[in-house]
Amino acid sequence: MTAEKKLTQMVRSAGCSAKWGPRDLANVVNQMPSFADNHVLVGMQQYDDAGVYCLDAHRTLIQTVDFFTPMVDDPYLFGQIAAANALSDIYAMGARPITAMNIVCFPLCENHDLLQQILIGGADKVKEAGCVLLGGHTVDDLEPKYGLAVTGSANVQRIIRNSTAQCGDLLFLTKRLGNGIINTGYKLGDGNLDIWQPVWQEMASLNREASLAMQKAKAHAATDITGFGLLGHLQELCAASGLGAEIWAGQVPIWPFALQLAKDGVLPRGLAQNKAYLQNAVQFAADVPEALQDIFYDPQTNGGLLIAVPKCRGPQMEVFLESAGLPFAIIGILKEEPGIVVLKE
Repeated sequence: MTAEKKLTQMVRSAGCSAKWGPRDLANVVNQMPSFADNHVLVGMQQYDDAGVYCLDAHRTLIQTVDFFTPMVDDPYLFGQIAAANALSDIYAMGARPITAMNIVCFPLCENHDLLQQILIGGADKVKEAGCVLLGGHTVDDLEPKYGLAVTGSANVQRIIRNSTAQCGDLLFLTKRLGNGIINTGYKLGDGNLDIWQPVWQEMASLNREASLAMQKAKAHAATDITGFGLLGHLQELCAASGLGAEIWAGQVPIWPFALQLAKDGVLPRGLAQNKAYLQNAVQFAADVPEALQDIFYDPQTNGGLLIAVPKCRGPQMEVFLESAGLPFAIIGILKEEPGIVVLKE
C-alpha cells in the first residue's frame, strides 16, 4: 500500500506564494472594462482589499474572495488558515463579516477525508468570526485549493480604505513577517515543529481584534499584508493616498528563523515577483542586510494589518492593541515625498 500524499506535496507553491505577482495581475486587470454605478464606493479600479457597494445612505455590502494552495499538511489547520485569510480583507476595511461561501478545488482521486477536515477547519474559523457559512462550489482539480467568498457590512461613514492615509500618520503592523519563507522551509523539510507551530498559530488567528482597535483609534487607512508582501501592500496604500513612506527596518517584527532561511536562500517564488515589481519604488539604506530586505518582499499568508494612525492617536492605538493582547509594532511614518525609503533604524 502506498503512503498517503501530503497536502504540500500536491502543489507547486504554497499559500499566498501561489498567487499571481502584482505586475502580471495588473497587466490583465487593467484591460478589463470598467463598471459605472453610483452605488459602488470601492471597485476594481481602487486596488483596495474588498469591494464596497452602498445599499443606501448608511448601509454597505463589502465583498471579497480569497483562496489558495496548502502551506501545511494538517488539513484542519489549512482550512482554518485559508478561512482566516479570506476574512481578513473584510477586517481590513473596518467591517464585520456576515456570510461566507466555500471555494474548493480538490482531486477526486485523493482521500476525501482530507477535504472533509479542510472544510471543518474553515467552518470552525467562520463560526469564530461570528459569520454564517451558506454553501459553496467544488471542482475536481489536480492541486488542492481552498478559500472563501465573504460578504461583510459596515456603516458607510466607518469604512476604512487604503486611499485615505495622511502625511505624518504612523504605521502600525500587527503580525510578524516571514511566514512565506518559513512555509517554503517547511515544504523543503528545513526546521522543526517548535519553529513552525507558533507561525501557523499566528497565521490561523483572525485580524478581528486589530480591526476593532483601529476603528476605536479612528485610523485613517489600512490594508492587510498578504501575497504582495509588506512593501507591495504599503506601496498600494501610498499610491492610493498620494504619499510616500519611511520604514524603520529595526522596528519591523519578524520571525527569527525566517531571517536565517533568507540568508540560506530559501525563498518562495512570489518573493522574486514582488521584488521585481517594486524595484523602482523602494530604496534601502546601504546598511539594511539583503536577507532582511527579502523578508519585506515575502508573500504573507494571513499576515497582520498595516494601519495608518494619526500621530496624536498613536498612544491610544497602542493601548487598544495591548488590551487585546496583540503583538504589534510602529514600523514607520507616511511622508509627502513619493516612494518608500527603508532605513536600518
